[in-house]
Amino acid sequence: MSDLQMTRRRFAGLAAVGAATLGASLAGCSSGGAASSSASASADASASSAAASSAAEETSASASSAEVAASSSATEETTEEEMARPVILVTSFGTSFANSRHITIGAIESAIRESFPDYDVRRAFTAQIIIDHIEKDTGRHIDNFEEAMERAIADGVKEIIVQPTHLMGGFEYTDVQEALATYQDKFEKCALGTPLLDTAEDQKAVAEAIKASMEQFEDEGTAICLMGHGTEADSNEIYTTMQGVFTDLGYDNYFVATVEAEPTFTDVADAASKAGFTKAVLRPMMVVAGDHANNDMADEADPESFASVLKAAGFEVSSVIEGLGQIDAIDDIYVKHVEAAISSL
Repeated sequence: MSDLQMTRRRFAGLAAVGAATLGASLAGCSSGGAASSSASASADASASSAAASSAAEETSASASSAEVAASSSATEETTEEEMARPVILVTSFGTSFANSRHITIGAIESAIRESFPDYDVRRAFTAQIIIDHIEKDTGRHIDNFEEAMERAIADGVKEIIVQPTHLMGGFEYTDVQEALATYQDKFEKCALGTPLLDTAEDQKAVAEAIKASMEQFEDEGTAICLMGHGTEADSNEIYTTMQGVFTDLGYDNYFVATVEAEPTFTDVADAASKAGFTKAVLRPMMVVAGDHANNDMADEADPESFASVLKAAGFEVSSVIEGLGQIDAIDDIYVKHVEAAISSL
């Protein structure tokens, strides 16, 4: 394991360390401102989620304190040297789940920061409702995209790379693309990175990374059921594409569903049942493990959740509440996309 991977594994395991790593360069965050047995597979899934939750709770207070320090530093006077540094603006939808935020979005930002030390890596969220929630809850403000761009202009930044953490080129990604176009004449160099599942190579790499992270839960009777968000945009076809990628790779026990589009939870329950599976381990196919993962996927008290639909279909169900941002190999894909964007200038 490389030193870089070790650093990032510590980040994923200790939210406090990860938040502290953000440091003063998180200028978008300011204080107060604008193959086991089937039985063990199921038990391991629950134990893994419980352990992850416990670790996150233990480090939450320290992580919060570290983020406050990082936030406060953003309000300090910017030196000429810092103003001259090129910027990588990591742009995410965001999540109000602080524990997941530190170890998913934060892990991606950390991987990019470690790979491009000459760049100032900053954060922006696109969901204003999440920005407002975090500010109300913690007193800390995270820039939306426009605020982050205006901050870069005010700081005299000449080169900016915008790297979204979106999975596909859907409405959210298109909004960033269109917004960035209105700022391009404000910078000498400006480029937009591609989403996670941009190419066939990316899709294969993501499928392999997910597979590697879920191997401990696999056996002959267990289906690995992934839950994506879904969209009304044409890009929703990526979920069907990813189902095909898993199948082509021989991962016949992998099934892909969405919360808000197709394939539906019922589609996956029917397909997995017909394939002979009797148990299911659920995992979000999303960067963060926030509201959708905890409620739409794993909440067995909600009769419409993914877990409930599968249980009603006769499956024994367990959930892994971990975002894709916690997988090093997926963080590496974002790093490659940043590298490609820089090379395009």
